[in-house]
Amino acid sequence: MTTTADAHPTADAEADRRIMLDRLAELEAEHAKAIAGGGPKYVQRHRDRGKLTARERIELLLDPDTPFLELSPLAAWGSDYPVGASIVTGIGVVEGTECVVTANDPTVRGGASNPWTLKKALRANEIAFANRLPLVSLVESGGADLPSQKEIFIPGGALFRDLTRLSAAGIPTIAVVFGNSTAGGAYVPGMSDHVVMVKERAKVFLGGPPLVKMATGEEADDESLGGADMHARVSGLADHFALDEPDALRTARSIVARLNRRKQGPSPRLAPEPPRYDEEELLGIVPGDLRTPFDPREVIARIVDGSRFDEFKPLYGPSLVTGWAELHGYPLGVLANAQGVLFSPESQKAAQFIQLANQRDIPLLFLHNTTGYMVGREYEQGGIIKHGAMMINAVSNSRVPHISLLIGASYGAGHYGMCGRAYDPRFLFAWPSAKSAVMGPAQLAGVLSIVARQSAAAGGMPYDEEADAGLRAMVERQIEEESLPAFLSGRLYDDGVIDPRDTRTVLGVCLSAVHNAPVEGARGGFGVFRM
Repeated sequence: MTTTADAHPTADAEADRRIMLDRLAELEAEHAKAIAGGGPKYVQRHRDRGKLTARERIELLLDPDTPFLELSPLAAWGSDYPVGASIVTGIGVVEGTECVVTANDPTVRGGASNPWTLKKALRANEIAFANRLPLVSLVESGGADLPSQKEIFIPGGALFRDLTRLSAAGIPTIAVVFGNSTAGGAYVPGMSDHVVMVKERAKVFLGGPPLVKMATGEEADDESLGGADMHARVSGLADHFALDEPDALRTARSIVARLNRRKQGPSPRLAPEPPRYDEEELLGIVPGDLRTPFDPREVIARIVDGSRFDEFKPLYGPSLVTGWAELHGYPLGVLANAQGVLFSPESQKAAQFIQLANQRDIPLLFLHNTTGYMVGREYEQGGIIKHGAMMINAVSNSRVPHISLLIGASYGAGHYGMCGRAYDPRFLFAWPSAKSAVMGPAQLAGVLSIVARQSAAAGGMPYDEEADAGLRAMVERQIEEESLPAFLSGRLYDDGVIDPRDTRTVLGVCLSAVHNAPVEGARGGFGVFRM
């Protein structure tokens, strides 16, 4: 039966809304650091050279008034490197075609790549490959940040491997070179399908004049070694010779227009109906204290088309909500944690639901708010291990696209069963309210305390209660800090922390992106389910 999700904000919604707004303000301050690039001094120096910033280049590349879903904007947060990792990545529309776009930020150490730059670029490549999205690289980089070369050189070869694999899979790659693309970076245009270089700006060579002098004794200048004119007339590396940056971006748009791309997944329903409930109310649904339960149907009602949700097995395994909906016209299966803990019935219900989605070729959305699988003698004897394994097996071997959204807690093996990062969701985003760790801070500190207490008793030693209290406080503080969205997003454990009010738009972009590739479920091959 088709039902509309209940939508009744709690009495504490206004207080929870204020907490969420405070968290959003904190995250906005961190996002601002990424947008600022290398800071006013270096941005102005870049402009004085007649150059556009990375985000200005992206804006000119994309179709006017279309969204750009930026990915991993908090990369490198909490590290020794600038927030944003000196590169901008995301999904945007170019001449009506959805593309993954990457742009080096030359205002940050000349666009040099640090370890987080590499991780962020590789994640963008992964998204392009999985969803069959053309990759447009806006290049201006001084190469590897040499002091950190030990963390870049060996894994960095995957960047060039990815370009060749994308091309081999028939996924177009386009490099637009605005400045330096030297040493290993020369292989970005060298391995791309289409290359645009800007006159008197592009510098593409394996070794610059100083290195050539040291290696061979030859005297050479930048232009003769790797200038755009030389590559357009002599080496043939440049397919298109652009007079300036706007001309280069117009050329890139023309290339995309001629790609003749067609989506391979089914088209969405035309003119989808918006939700019946206000997206602003999403700010007040998740409690400030995640130990307080909330109904995920409240979230579903504010993001799916017409707020219509056909619930599957509503009376069985009630702490996991499962059902069918549409979002921006695309069919969608939803799994959402209701009361945090996953029991055996919830695990079995999830496995069956995932199999059904695969039979129907319907993408899945996982809304996380789980403390993990239930523990205790009764539940162990009841088979929680084999039933949890059944759910994880189904998630692991499902072939329809998965999208995960952390809205509350995502602890323990429940994070795995709900398609955490290690299970290759096509996209994974988080709300500012989300937390993720092996378990909650208080539980983890308590476990360590119990183990230490038992160890002291076994050795016949007195137990230092004061030291125990200090240890518990320290561990709780550490785990709390390491489970927060900015910390996790900084390490690319998600694709970004989003404003809850943007959830429907973000999910719509993701669903549209995944339909560039075939949407086909597994018809078998789930392995052995322990019954």
